[in-house]
Amino acid sequence: MQQSNAYIITFSIILTVVLGLLLSGTSQVLGPLQKKAEDLDNKKQILGAVMDPKELSVLKPEEVLAYYENRISSMVVDIQGNEVEKGADGNPIVAEKVNVSKNYKLAPEKRQYPIFIYHAEGNPEDIENYILPVYGAGLWDEIWGYVALQTNLNTIEGVTFSHKGETPGLGARITASNVQERYQGKEIFDEEGNLQSVVMQKGEGKDYSGDKHKVDGLSGATITANGVNNMLKNYIGHYKPFLEKQKSGSASEVAVLN
Repeated sequence: MQQSNAYIITFSIILTVVLGLLLSGTSQVLGPLQKKAEDLDNKKQILGAVMDPKELSVLKPEEVLAYYENRISSMVVDIQGNEVEKGADGNPIVAEKVNVSKNYKLAPEKRQYPIFIYHAEGNPEDIENYILPVYGAGLWDEIWGYVALQTNLNTIEGVTFSHKGETPGLGARITASNVQERYQGKEIFDEEGNLQSVVMQKGEGKDYSGDKHKVDGLSGATITANGVNNMLKNYIGHYKPFLEKQKSGSASEVAVLN
């Protein structure tokens, strides 16, 4: 039986409203769960820069969160390396809630720069590593990661890299532990204190163990490798004022003690 136009329009409106309510309800139910999953993943990536991947992989979600709570503190600085405690709205700024992806779209001087501090077990006063988020662009989409520095603020303890859409088996290999391990022990500054960062070379299969600022490349993924290189140098460069202030503070403390 042919239905009138009024019936069809009324049915369409009711169907649209019902589906809208169902989608809204689903979003409200799944939203908090998705947020928890993202928070857990971010914390695992941060810890991945200082922990053995195998050790981290066997921890249950609640164990990861407990470990993070016990061993990590955080802060946010500006482009001058000064700590920022409150936003323009007067609310406290929490490093874990800073969206580095959104910040990346801002001019460097307008960004917020989170810093995560890894403490010795049972001693929050004993700092073992400073963990810096980095962000950039690969071949197809966003790439990001975390770089852990030893207390000399120069030697890399470890890194974790992630990506949104790099090619499987090629650029996507930046997430592989054997690629990330190449950065361990490398240095970001030269002997004169100039920022050199660490550069992934073109091609793969060469030994760069004798060079403090070079690591082996990714065969067939030169553009992704260049993206990682630019990401590291640019973002670490933004953290340089903070690192220099920390070095000067450490030097002053040694002078006072002596």
